[in-house]
Amino acid sequence: MLKFTKAATAMAIAMVAVAGSAQAEYPEKPVEFVVPWPPGDLEDVLTRMIAEDFSEAYGVPTAVVNKPGGGGGPFPGAIEVANAPADGYTVGSFIIAIPVVGPQIGIPELNPDPFVPLGNFLTYPFVIAAGGNASYDDMAGLASYAQENDVVLGHFGAPLVPTQVTLGLAAEMGFSYAADAAFDALDCNTLASGDVDVINTTLQLILPCIDDVKVLASIGGERIGLTPDTPTVAELAPNLNVSLWNGLFVHADTPKDIQEKISAVAEKTMASERAQTLAAETGALVYWQPADEVVTQIENDIETMGVIAGILGQ
Repeated sequence: MLKFTKAATAMAIAMVAVAGSAQAEYPEKPVEFVVPWPPGDLEDVLTRMIAEDFSEAYGVPTAVVNKPGGGGGPFPGAIEVANAPADGYTVGSFIIAIPVVGPQIGIPELNPDPFVPLGNFLTYPFVIAAGGNASYDDMAGLASYAQENDVVLGHFGAPLVPTQVTLGLAAEMGFSYAADAAFDALDCNTLASGDVDVINTTLQLILPCIDDVKVLASIGGERIGLTPDTPTVAELAPNLNVSLWNGLFVHADTPKDIQEKISAVAEKTMASERAQTLAAETGALVYWQPADEVVTQIENDIETMGVIAGILGQ
């Protein structure tokens, strides 16, 4: 009996040791941050800052993986995060469209929404812009010009929020674009090529040629500091008031303590001097909005997008 007891005790100790090993404290291996867009824009730059700080804080390698494609769907980067284990080793850096639009456009992996927000960290300085040689200087001028001339719009994808807002504003102002097309990048070269007449893009991507373009409107509730004289879409059409944000998301089954570890690093990163310097240089809003507030934000944005869908007869 004594031998059995000793054997049982030894086995129990061994099982505890194995269990402890299997449940090693997070993180113990490389963490991947997935950005569903090409490198270079604000969400990419800030996500790389978060990844660097996470690696420094926990001593594990991190990587930022850019997975663009789909022109507004099927969001291959988001699908990768949705299909990854819910263990905190695959983190999504997502724009508003992933949780707001993704579940609505027939992507099985995103419907129902498989993610929970960790927090938002960026509001883009998103603008509607035209080439410097355009014969109009503002949205009213564009509306008048488009009555008798074909105007082609370049965007990141038809279902995406900035595109829907841009089309909704045109409808509210009594005109429509003759054609539109999706691009992976919308920058100075896009306008210079003459392929499109108007683009909606982040201000950062056209800052190198800002003196050679005309910013007609910004998308969001606040004017951009670098273009203070340019009205917002919300000023021109109050029912189209929606901001274009980016945040961190993980699979909904990810343990809460893991979510909190990632969030804590990201919040600290956004308060850092280098992140706030980027904000000042680009006109972006850089901050940390906690998860519970993001949930409410998403609910409000879904409601606003419903209004825009009604305007566009969708």
